[in-house]
Amino acid sequence: DNGSGQLGDETIVDKSSPIQTIAGGNNWYDIASGERFMFSIKTNGTLWGWGQNGNGQLGIENTSDVSSPIQTICGGTNWKQVSCSGQHSGAIKTDGTLWGWGYNAYGQLGNGNIISYSSPIQVGSLTNWNQVKCGSKYFLAVKNDGTLWGCGYNYWGNLGNGTNSTNYSSPIQVGSLTNWQQVSFGFGHMTSVKTDGTLWAWGYNPDGQLSLNDRVARSSPTQVGAGTTWTSVHAGLQTMSAIKP
Repeated sequence: DNGSGQLGDETIVDKSSPIQTIAGGNNWYDIASGERFMFSIKTNGTLWGWGQNGNGQLGIENTSDVSSPIQTICGGTNWKQVSCSGQHSGAIKTDGTLWGWGYNAYGQLGNGNIISYSSPIQVGSLTNWNQVKCGSKYFLAVKNDGTLWGCGYNYWGNLGNGTNSTNYSSPIQVGSLTNWQQVSFGFGHMTSVKTDGTLWAWGYNPDGQLSLNDRVARSSPTQVGAGTTWTSVHAGLQTMSAIKP
């Protein structure tokens, strides 16, 4: 699908085989896909986006769709990691600061309000963020100390703090543990691998996507099995896949 220019080839024509973005080049190193838009970081640390932009999710200070890569209005050459999903985006800089922009009706940008932004804004003032993952209406982020934090939509307990139906517009900690390593999520469910190799899941579960042998939602992280050799996990729309060594 390329109706919003999300393939970055300067057209809105769908493609059935891989095509290189109009920007070309061989210096791309990190990429993330949202709902009809994409982001990528180049090896020089610049951040680029393209595709749908109705809620300012490209961070270019307007809401016009773009069919070829364009640099965020924030500029800079110190972007480290980017994530996007739904209609908002988040990124971490090499200085450890966390940034968000786009749709914000549920507080998913983490800046204490529900106002949407069309250019990157810093989430708080901390400089110890290591990884961010954006979901359709929320985000999760891991700090350098291994703690896990989330904000936004929480109807199914998907923020993992033991509550549900209460949204949060500022990051809240998921439990008190300090060994979270990698996170991923789909439509309302979250998954994570800890540094001890254990696999955890929580949130929405009507199709058994939490892999806990039932269809009951969880509002706190629950271990999946007893294994300690999981290395990575990925959540799809209503699925989960994980890798062992």
